[in-house]
Amino acid sequence: MRRHSLPLLATLVPLSLALAACGGSSAADSGAATAGSGAKVTLSVGDQKGGNESLLKAAGELENLDYTIKWSTFTSGPPLLEAVNAKAVDIGGVGNTPPVFAAAAKSKITVVAATHGSSAGEAILVPKGSALRSAGDLRGKKIAVAQGSSAHFQLIAGLEQAGLGPTDVTINFLQPADALAAFNSGSVDAWAVWDPYTSQVLRTGARVLTSGEGLVNGLGFQVAAPAALEDAGKSKAIGDYLKRLQRAQDWVFKHPEEWAKVWAKETGLPYEVALDAVKRSNGTRVPVAVDDAAVVSEQKIADTFTELKLIPGAVAFKDFVDPRFNGDLPPSTTAPRTYGKDS
Repeated sequence: MRRHSLPLLATLVPLSLALAACGGSSAADSGAATAGSGAKVTLSVGDQKGGNESLLKAAGELENLDYTIKWSTFTSGPPLLEAVNAKAVDIGGVGNTPPVFAAAAKSKITVVAATHGSSAGEAILVPKGSALRSAGDLRGKKIAVAQGSSAHFQLIAGLEQAGLGPTDVTINFLQPADALAAFNSGSVDAWAVWDPYTSQVLRTGARVLTSGEGLVNGLGFQVAAPAALEDAGKSKAIGDYLKRLQRAQDWVFKHPEEWAKVWAKETGLPYEVALDAVKRSNGTRVPVAVDDAAVVSEQKIADTFTELKLIPGAVAFKDFVDPRFNGDLPPSTTAPRTYGKDS
């Protein structure tokens, strides 16, 4: 986890953007899928900076579409799912925890696809020179995290492993850009976050206090609006979109350096940081089925937040899953890819 330092943490590029209904679209003119009116289908997709739009484009998977994609960019998973609930977005990708919070809020969401990857990029980070050496040292400290994000559960799990609970620390709920500033200024003692932010700050001399390996399930999800799934044209487009994502994820593993160059350009990350994140997290993912094992794993997250009274009541995660697009995908317990071992 030790990396060469950049001169100043303040030089890091905050990747997060507020919701930006970008209006960007991708389409081709061949054999268009149509809605009931005969019009060409437009699929509204939620994304994060340097996310699936960049990935699909780099892998050549935005070619020969028979529908149009309208992209919108979000700071993290929770606001993206708010847009799914509001039908402003038809589908979008998030980590393992946002669907639990959305389900607890009785949002209209449906989990339709999954990936399983390394949890090494899910980490509680401390700045260079910090005296903290273990999660147990966090007692009484201030920790930044995005509420309802995958890092939120990773923080809870890390604290629990150390014999601590949320009330033993001060949690500052901050979106990544604000959390980065707080981490930089010393306003917080630690930051629970995901890649590529993890790879960013490690290059400044920051270090991992504890990672999600062995603590969290490493799952990520594509979450759709039920209304979009009920629309024949959009459901067909969603099925095609998911297949393209699967192929693009395979492409990333085979072309890590090429993807890192694209990702760096899209996000403003230094190439070395982007490549770190690809090899640690982004490129380790394997497309998997949303199966019973995934539901059980997610139910544990839901039950944890319910017990801590961090969500309003119990959640039956299975009620928010639609396996129609599973096809012949491997089980959700499939081991993530590891560079240097199975490449």
